[in-house]
Amino acid sequence: MSGSISAASVEETLKDFWATRPRRPHDGRKIAGVAAGIAQRYQIDPVIVRVAFVAMALCNGAGVLIYLLGWLWLAQADDEVSAAEALIGRGRSSTPTALTVLLAIAVIPATGFFVDGGFTMVGGVLLSAGAIYLLHRGRGQLNRPEPTAAFGGGGGGAGVGLGVGDGEGVGGKVSTDEQTTDRVTPPAWDPLGAAPFAWDLPEPAGAPEPVGATPAPVAVRRRRSRVGLATFGASLVVLAGSLVASSYADWFHAQHVIGLLVAVMGAGMVLGALRGGGGRGLIWLVVPLSVVGVLLTSVDFELDGKSMGSSFARPMTLEEVQDRYTAGLGEVQLDLSSLPNSGSVTTAVEVEVGNAQVWVPHNADVTVNCRTDLGSVQCLDRASDGKSRHEEVTDYGLDGPGGLKIVLDVRSDLGTVEVRRA
Repeated sequence: MSGSISAASVEETLKDFWATRPRRPHDGRKIAGVAAGIAQRYQIDPVIVRVAFVAMALCNGAGVLIYLLGWLWLAQADDEVSAAEALIGRGRSSTPTALTVLLAIAVIPATGFFVDGGFTMVGGVLLSAGAIYLLHRGRGQLNRPEPTAAFGGGGGGAGVGLGVGDGEGVGGKVSTDEQTTDRVTPPAWDPLGAAPFAWDLPEPAGAPEPVGATPAPVAVRRRRSRVGLATFGASLVVLAGSLVASSYADWFHAQHVIGLLVAVMGAGMVLGALRGGGGRGLIWLVVPLSVVGVLLTSVDFELDGKSMGSSFARPMTLEEVQDRYTAGLGEVQLDLSSLPNSGSVTTAVEVEVGNAQVWVPHNADVTVNCRTDLGSVQCLDRASDGKSRHEEVTDYGLDGPGGLKIVLDVRSDLGTVEVRRA
């Protein structure tokens, strides 16, 4: 494994990991053998792997999600394929189909926790994936499993169609000459196959180089820098420390942690440049992280504990109007057009990422405060778009002052705010 990180090397590492992924042993397992299989594949103490799973499980259940995926996609030691692959007809697995279906169903809520589990859950999953990636890059050459042969119809094992058996070749029995020489195709010096008894002789050497000829220059392979890999590992350490510190200090919000990661990777890229160009592949991580960091810094929103999706409310009486309508990610639609013509009501609509829409009666006296950190505002007869838009409007309707009074505070941190007459 090389020490630099680039898009090609990451893809190569991931493909190699999938082709030689760990197998779950029968011995030494505690639950399904996922931790034991990883430890056996990379020749490390299984206690370390189990402690890592427990630590990631404390990150809002990230370790549980990773373990369930390992149970589904890592085959047992004597199985042809994993339980998930057997479920779609790719081969045989000793895991019962009913158990596989239950595991797949259990992944669904675990994935939901990943989406709604906040920064700690997402960071725990990313940290687990990064740790497995580094483990394979550093120790992937150890204890590599034998490649699995293609399985033919009827459930044949390895060697089907390869001519491996009790003295039989591809076309049946092996001839006497083939048994003598252990070779089926003639060498280059006997293309007609006239002397099969001598096929075990070595190939003749090529023509000697002329005296005084200048030998071809030998290309010296430049040693690749390990700055990129070391920087990536340091970033994972910073991420792990930030996840732990976020439980004790309010400073470790997502945007601050992303800033720390970008700073570490940027320092690694500068160090790599000074040492000959190492760590350039980190740019594929720095750029998207920087974009997300700028977005989080420009727009102050937090999705934890907020609902997701679209919601619609149409209260018919003043008592049915709630004090606040909120959504973390999605859309809130509030129709106040059916309220009575007298009385007063005050409410707020807050959306972190998405759209906030409110309809008010034609003749109501409306005082509305519309705000968006980044997006567009259509606040009765005023409209604007861009960053930090704020419109405050007081409108008495078609019949002038009097009647129903509505006070609104409508906000979307990132999205659209609309307040219209019904």
